[in-house]
Amino acid sequence: MGKRITIDPITRIEGHLRIEVEVEGGKVKNAWSSGQMFRGIEMILKGRDPRDAHHFVQRSCGVCTYTHALSSVRAVEAAVGVKIPENARIIRNLLHGAQFQHDHIVHFYHLHALDWVDIVSALKADPAKTAQLSDNVSNAPWGGSAYFRQVKERLQTFVDSGQLGPFNNAYWGHPAYKLPPEANLMAASHYIEALRLQAKAVKMHAIFGGKNPHLQSLVVGGVTSVRDLNPDRIGQFLYLWKETQKFVKDVYVPDLLTVASFYKDWGAIGGTTNFLCWGDLPESDKEPESLFMPRGVMMKRDLKGVKMSDQEKVTEHVKHGWYEDGDAKHPSKGETKPQHGEYKPEAKYSWLKAPRYDGEPCEVGPLARVLVAYAKGKKEIKDVVESTLKKLNVPVDALFSTLGRTAARGLETLVIGDAMEGWIMQLVGNVKKGDTQTYQSWKMPDKGMGYGLNDVARGALGHWIEIENKKIKNYQYVVPSTWNLGPRCEKGKLGPVEESLIGTPVADPKRPLEILRTVHSFDPCIACGVHVIDPDSNQVYKVRVV
Repeated sequence: MGKRITIDPITRIEGHLRIEVEVEGGKVKNAWSSGQMFRGIEMILKGRDPRDAHHFVQRSCGVCTYTHALSSVRAVEAAVGVKIPENARIIRNLLHGAQFQHDHIVHFYHLHALDWVDIVSALKADPAKTAQLSDNVSNAPWGGSAYFRQVKERLQTFVDSGQLGPFNNAYWGHPAYKLPPEANLMAASHYIEALRLQAKAVKMHAIFGGKNPHLQSLVVGGVTSVRDLNPDRIGQFLYLWKETQKFVKDVYVPDLLTVASFYKDWGAIGGTTNFLCWGDLPESDKEPESLFMPRGVMMKRDLKGVKMSDQEKVTEHVKHGWYEDGDAKHPSKGETKPQHGEYKPEAKYSWLKAPRYDGEPCEVGPLARVLVAYAKGKKEIKDVVESTLKKLNVPVDALFSTLGRTAARGLETLVIGDAMEGWIMQLVGNVKKGDTQTYQSWKMPDKGMGYGLNDVARGALGHWIEIENKKIKNYQYVVPSTWNLGPRCEKGKLGPVEESLIGTPVADPKRPLEILRTVHSFDPCIACGVHVIDPDSNQVYKVRVV
């Protein structure tokens, strides 16, 4: 029997996640993903006014709050039969695009980079050589020997004080780190600069959303931003978009390519089999035809066999979740009946249900979206994917991996960010014509059923609502991290994260950096101890991680 490694809770994510793996012969042989938190918002919503639903579901998360509100209002709009004005659609797209820009930058630099970048190694870097490297691979507006010497001195101050702050309790010096000191110093400096940038980028939500997190401008029927449709407000948004997109082009994507060039072997590690996306960013009221990021499902990595995804084929399984036993159900008929018990990998071991599409587990998120768009021949995606594969000199199969998942997140940020300029100009054109309508009035029916689909930073999101006597009779939603981090289903099929960990090399069971690398690549949104159990000696190692 191999070593049993338990990482609980996982850090650099939102929420509480436990990952347990068996390691044999230096590789992961088996894996279990366990969501460790129950909220039950679906239960809280019963009997409430449908118009209030999006305010509650936003509180599911403090990171991707706008996206839940968007799915929720879409579900209610479908149930009551209202079509939103063009300006409302554009503003929703701009808010969603801003979410992608901000969220993906934060993920790469502040949640995922430390899996690839050895901060302490940067102390060995030559600032002059780092400046030369930066000039060769990046168009960052900062640099030079003096700049990188200053960054190195700041890091040295952290180390000398014994207080590494955000870089504390990590696996520095781990053999899985491959970047040379100069690349580590450059990446560390960009980590700091990204902190400054993301604080500006988040303001885009405040311009048309009122605040962040938990935007207030979304309503069933449109948005309440009509007073903000003036040159000054649009100009503020445009300025922040330009600065953010410049960072994506000049820093984020070049950093992604630089880091990836040292980790090409990870183009064959951490992959899954099936991929699902609902698509999003509609460019007219015709869906799914007008979705900028297309809808689709890919089974068995078949790039030539992409089909249109259908929400009717979704079911949720509870055999291995802490819920009352029952048959797999479509979300519109779903039930949330919690029944907590012991953690038993062979039985029930997670608060997450197990979503399945046509009976199969599916990865959702940036990689799924990019694969579907690439397979469907969407030019913007196809061009950047092929260019990236060529620059890295890796085959298309390398996309099906931890490296591919990380790259896809950056590439779609670039593409969606570029598209935002056109939406801003459409909004400007409408205002110039005197069209400032952002809301369509409607009446609440006695009964209704509807669903709202979107594809958010972390993947496919769906909300389903049933209205009776003008109140919420039933409400269910299936979120990206449930798709990705859910447990086995009633047929014993592993969830995507569980599947992705099988075969992962683990150089040091006491410091399972490689496991964190793949788990973080999914950007879990479900916090910091690692427990490594050696079944041969029954010894337990406790290792804190950042």
